[in-house]
Amino acid sequence: MLDDMLRQALRSQAPMLWINPGVRTQPELFDPALIDQAEQRLKRAAPLLAAGSPALAACDGVVESPLLPADALRDAYGGQGQWLLKADHRLPLAGSVKARGGFHEVLEFAEYCAREHGWQGEDFRELGSAQWRACFSGYQLVVGSTGNLGISIGLMARVLGFAAQVHMSQDAKDWKKALLREQGVDVVEHGGDYAAAVAEGRRLAEAGPQSHFVDDERSSSLFAGYAVAARRLLPQLRELAIEVSARRPLLVYLPCGVGGAPGGIAYGLKQLLGDAVHVWFAEPVASPSVLLQLAAGLEQPLSVYDIGLDNRTLADGMAVAQASMLASNAMQDRLAGVFTVSDAQLQRGLALAWGTLGERLEHSACAGFTGPGWLMESEPGRQWCLAQGVNPAQAVHLLWSTGGGLLPDSEFEAWLHQAQSELP
Repeated sequence: MLDDMLRQALRSQAPMLWINPGVRTQPELFDPALIDQAEQRLKRAAPLLAAGSPALAACDGVVESPLLPADALRDAYGGQGQWLLKADHRLPLAGSVKARGGFHEVLEFAEYCAREHGWQGEDFRELGSAQWRACFSGYQLVVGSTGNLGISIGLMARVLGFAAQVHMSQDAKDWKKALLREQGVDVVEHGGDYAAAVAEGRRLAEAGPQSHFVDDERSSSLFAGYAVAARRLLPQLRELAIEVSARRPLLVYLPCGVGGAPGGIAYGLKQLLGDAVHVWFAEPVASPSVLLQLAAGLEQPLSVYDIGLDNRTLADGMAVAQASMLASNAMQDRLAGVFTVSDAQLQRGLALAWGTLGERLEHSACAGFTGPGWLMESEPGRQWCLAQGVNPAQAVHLLWSTGGGLLPDSEFEAWLHQAQSELP
């Protein structure tokens, strides 16, 4: 049950920090062995991806983003310790954090369809032939999205020859709809929010025998694909000569919408690094769906509408009223906590990311930037650091970006002008 004081704090829509008590009340829903399978599937499919898309040929079909120094951004925020940016807005083809999970589920479905039609091979390159593209054209991938997952699923489906249908909520940007339609993806627009788009997509997919619904709220395939990011991060840290330990922990700040992508990443990181990593989610003040669900317990789903919030935010990819129960279950005793961000803070982050790092980000990708400040400057943050033995000045602070790589120039320039005009 949600505490009345917390309810009032959330309803005030003032940015806040919530510390997760870390108590597991529900049994595990996710099988960790699926991460190994996802990692191997993405590795085996790399030659197929490289052959199917110029954007993926440039990286030999390995869908990964760079790890960038971000101390200039740290200085702009008055932070401490070493700051890094995990630049998932640069992920090839999809341009967002949704790439790994989305691509993985499409590849898993392609493998399933091929085996149903007699394929017994291990070489994914065979599935790029005219024969298999013709076979796949009889199937349709369906997804509900505010934009980035739809792009990930839609573009990868077209690379392999599948039909694709993306149900998009009113929060979705027009340029994302246009991008998908230009690639032959059927975009269905809905007047409601993300949940309404997902529900309608699920209903239509279930009625079609040749349709597969990609469910960001419930999909273990997506979750496992997202978790592969952790396996890729550790070598990048070693390349920068960064050794993570309990004494010098990794503090990770992840923008969060429904929870699938950040939940998968957090799960993978905790699996590999244990107590040497502490993961924080960032959510809009109007859409703190994971915070709300974890704080209230997992006995029944809870929506931000239930406590009087309107779910309206500049961060369209985070405008989610109800959290994924799969992700919430996984985060019960793995997540350090959640902090909320205002639209003004997102605007400032967008301007500072460009001004200090030269990185073009969506508003949602800037949500994690205020995380280190909560640990330094708030009483709950300082108490958490004391209890965990964490010194923010000695820690590695990893800000995880989520989208922006496909932004049209005109869209970004308008956002940047607005953001710069509001800087103090």
